[in-house]
Amino acid sequence: MSDDKTRDIFITGLKNAHAMENQALSIMKPQVKRIENYPDVAARLEEHIRETEGQISRLDEILTSLAEDNSSLKDAALSFTGSMAALGHTVAGDEILKNSMANFAFEHFEIAAYKSLITIAELGGFAATVNLLQASLDEEIAMAAWLDGNLRPTTIKFANLKEAGVSAKV
Repeated sequence: MSDDKTRDIFITGLKNAHAMENQALSIMKPQVKRIENYPDVAARLEEHIRETEGQISRLDEILTSLAEDNSSLKDAALSFTGSMAALGHTVAGDEILKNSMANFAFEHFEIAAYKSLITIAELGGFAATVNLLQASLDEEIAMAAWLDGNLRPTTIKFANLKEAGVSAKV
């Protein structure tokens, strides 16, 4: 594969990751605003929102170093779909559970995206970017692990609140 083609693959992946992180923000921000009965979930989402903003900054830094820019169209399109996904769960009686499951799946999508980007960076000679991408990957792995460890307690709390007749959805 030519260096130009590898660079093109890398740039496309970076722009996709930038849009993906904007989508993540558009999913998490509405969720955290609606959470009332799960302060631990709200706190971790707020922390991950800050991490995601840092991930976007790192992607901007990498793109700038390569004399490239993010794709405003991709960013807008994925932000819109993320907002619609978050909105779709608001009508569910088990919104907190649906959000927890969707967030778990999305974190694993992000993990895969960063692993792929790191591979392309290594193949294409963009070694200077690997540490920045690895930092984002580490944050995504930590968030996925947190979600995994908290799915059972969140489900139990939801069931207990529901059984007690308390609003349990968020």
